[in-house]
Amino acid sequence: MIRVLLVDDQQLIRAGLRMLCDAQPDIEVVGEAGDGRTGVEMAARLVPDVVVMDLRMPGVDGITATSRIVGSRPAARVLVLTTFGDDDHLYPALQAGACGFLLKDAPPEELVQGVRQAAAGESPFSQDVLRRLVRRAVDARPEPRPPAAGLTAREHQVLGLVGEGLSNAEIAERMHIGVTTVKTHITALMTKTGSPNRVRLALLAHQV
Repeated sequence: MIRVLLVDDQQLIRAGLRMLCDAQPDIEVVGEAGDGRTGVEMAARLVPDVVVMDLRMPGVDGITATSRIVGSRPAARVLVLTTFGDDDHLYPALQAGACGFLLKDAPPEELVQGVRQAAAGESPFSQDVLRRLVRRAVDARPEPRPPAAGLTAREHQVLGLVGEGLSNAEIAERMHIGVTTVKTHITALMTKTGSPNRVRLALLAHQV
């Protein structure tokens, strides 16, 4: 069971997210907070698997709250869920330690899948956000890197699908292999390319 803490100053949003999560057999909402300060306190007390974090809140905002949660527990998985997908919110959230960034207008199934991906150690991003991250990184590095050495044909294929923003389950379905096999390929890719996370792999996919 994935234990989730909801942090959002809008009660209606929290109620909707709770209903969405409660409808899933593998997700349990263990707490709700209406501001960042309370969210930090509840995260320390409840130790949820995933914290779903809004950014704009009175008092302690979501970016500060994320930084405090990850600062006290580096393994914490904070998934940002916000109305604001611009760079002024995206990059500070990632720098604070958020593991993913989804928009509130995303389809319900994308939000649920994002929680599952965050709990599994993945980095869920809305497609337009991931594309913007990749485009910005590519623009900032005009000289392409040489192809990563030592990758198998299957690893190159997985790398390309990561670059498209697909999750492990989606890659498994596309390639007709098991999710565990995909995770093995992802781990090998990170090791061979020196990429610390999935976003770096996505960036590399657009550079090779």
